[in-house]
Amino acid sequence: MPRQILCTVAALALAASAGACSSSRFDTAALSAPARPAPRVARPLPPEEPDLGPGLSSGPVTSAPLAPPPGAAGAPVVANPSGPIMAEPSPPPPVQQQAAIAPPPPPVVSTGGRSAVVGGWTAKDATGASCKVNLASTPALDLYKASSSGCANKDLAKVTAWDYRDGEVYLYQPGGTVAARLRPAGGAMDGALSKSGAPLAMVR
Repeated sequence: MPRQILCTVAALALAASAGACSSSRFDTAALSAPARPAPRVARPLPPEEPDLGPGLSSGPVTSAPLAPPPGAAGAPVVANPSGPIMAEPSPPPPVQQQAAIAPPPPPVVSTGGRSAVVGGWTAKDATGASCKVNLASTPALDLYKASSSGCANKDLAKVTAWDYRDGEVYLYQPGGTVAARLRPAGGAMDGALSKSGAPLAMVR
C-alpha cells in the first residue's frame, strides 16, 4: 500500500515538472523572436499627364463659346477683360409697316342724266289741263319709247318717243317731229311746246 502512494506522488511530480518546462520553453521562444515591422501604407501616385505630342502643352484648359454653323448669323462676341465672355444681344427684328389702305370710294349714285328721267310723269300745259306721259327705257332705233294718255293737247297726245341730249328732254311725234323740249330741275321738268311755244311742266 505505501508503495502505490509513492508511485502516485512520483507521477504527479513528473507531470508538474514537465508542465513547467514547456511553459518556460514557450516564454523563451516568444521573447527571443524578432519583432515584425509595422506594415507600410502605400501612397497614391500623382496622375500622369498625357503625352499630347510635340508642340502641345498640358496646361490649364479654358472654355470658349463654339462658333455658329455656316450660314447662321450669330450674335457678335464682346471681350470683357474683367469677367467672362459675354454675347452682345441681337437687335430686335424690324417692324414691318403696313401700307395704309385707302377706303374704297363710295358708290356712284346717278343724280341726273337719262336714267333719272325714266318713268311716269304728269304733264300740265298752260290751260291747266293735265295728262300722263311715260318715258320708257326701251330703245326705239336711236331714241327711246314714250307714250301718253288722257292728253287734251294734240301735240302731247301724239308723243311716241323721247331722248335726253345736252341736259334736256326731247319729246318726239311719229316721223321725228319734236313735240316739246324740257329741262330737268329738282325732280321736275319745265319747258315749252315746240309749235305754240306754250309753257309745259312735268312732275312725278
